[in-house]
Amino acid sequence: MGGGRVKDVKSKGEMEQMVESGTTVIHFWASWCEPSKHMDQLFSRLSTDFPHSLFLRVEAEDHPEISDTYSVSAVPFFVFLKDGKLVDTLEGADPSSLANKVAKVAGSINPDDPAAPASLGMAAGPTVLETIKEFAKENGSSQVEKQVKPAHGDALKKRLQQLIDSHPIMLFMKGNPEEPECGFSKKVVDILKDEKVKFGTFDVLTDSEVREGLKKFSNWPTFPQLYCKGELLGGCDIAIAMHESGELKAVFRDHGIGAVGFNETGKGSISESTGLSVTLTSRLESLINSSPVMLFMKGTPNEIKCGFSGKIVEILRQEKVDFQSFDILSDEEVRQGLKVYSNWSSYPQLYIKGELIGGSDIVLEMQKTGELKKVFIEKGIIQKETLEDRLKKLISSSPVILFMKGTPDVPRCGFSSKVVNALREEGVSFKSFDILADEEVRQGLKVFSNWPTFPQLYYKGELIGGCDIIMELRNNGELKSTLTE
Repeated sequence: MGGGRVKDVKSKGEMEQMVESGTTVIHFWASWCEPSKHMDQLFSRLSTDFPHSLFLRVEAEDHPEISDTYSVSAVPFFVFLKDGKLVDTLEGADPSSLANKVAKVAGSINPDDPAAPASLGMAAGPTVLETIKEFAKENGSSQVEKQVKPAHGDALKKRLQQLIDSHPIMLFMKGNPEEPECGFSKKVVDILKDEKVKFGTFDVLTDSEVREGLKKFSNWPTFPQLYCKGELLGGCDIAIAMHESGELKAVFRDHGIGAVGFNETGKGSISESTGLSVTLTSRLESLINSSPVMLFMKGTPNEIKCGFSGKIVEILRQEKVDFQSFDILSDEEVRQGLKVYSNWSSYPQLYIKGELIGGSDIVLEMQKTGELKKVFIEKGIIQKETLEDRLKKLISSSPVILFMKGTPDVPRCGFSSKVVNALREEGVSFKSFDILADEEVRQGLKVFSNWPTFPQLYYKGELIGGCDIIMELRNNGELKSTLTE
């Protein structure tokens, strides 16, 4: 690697001290990555042209704790800091962008102005511009990512879904299995080869539309991304952890992938005695029965850590049932013990009244056929009524219903009293609800009907209005006819 004024970082602590003040540019690189080496030549020359800024180099895979801090998922990757705070990043081998961003952050170009070739020429020395030309010549147009016009949302979504579903195991990576363009992609390829499974791949560097679209589509900002039967498993870190724990093999097996030498009926058969300690067995039983509907998942319902877990959370919410969950990533003893206890080798696992229902495939199938709803009914699990459901039911509980403060005989505000008197004078039969007795209904109805005050009068489920409107209708002689149409 080049010399210049670039300093190689040896530890996270050392780096944190160095970046506290001033302008810092960090190059995350890998010794096996050719684009990293090319970009480093430019990086070294830039360090000479901008002597007042600090230029650091980090070998990404040797310092995962630093890479994680800046969400580095591919090399080359550049981070730009001002007084220790992140102001910009750049991913990939793009020499013009690097020179421009360095010039901006070093203060030669106004950060709000778009970087133009002219400003680059002023900011960068002739050696830098020469290096950029050489780089483009050496690497051809392949290094310049083609600008693709974004497809219409639905068309792109359809295309992404088709790609994801094109193979039972699908890897979106940088490069291809024979020539990975980043170490993280290479690691996942090696894992899949080690698992001895067939998999499809897509090189995201060849298609910026897919690359950017997939980040939003799956709500996962980095690559590689590994999918199994259309569900996102995660990136490099998750694939490594699942591979090392044996969970990846179990997920593939449970989806009927690469089941070589596996006795399907045995579900990874175990002996009659689980071999689990009495204490752990008791704890697992207690957890399983801690809620009528219990989900053992990766992450929490609000911070889901895998696509399969997310799928079951979504199903349970659609079914409108109350459920508790346990994050198996937070407790290795439970994570491993439950696999043995229930003779089920992967997660998520859904239990109803202490009985294992299964994982995401089974639960999804049961929902489609209506069997899941049937099980909930049979087990006495009732759908929880949402506030919206409750409000709709209340509004429709009588042809004419008045939401008021107090009751018709003891009104608690003058406006409510006026409306009650008007309805009685017109001989209209009505039902009432005291919103002072139920804060949930009181606040919910304001939002539901987009009407901020009380009383509120409804006829056949439709809002007529508040006190002023009722008085106006009465004065015009229209109140009774409006409520008896």
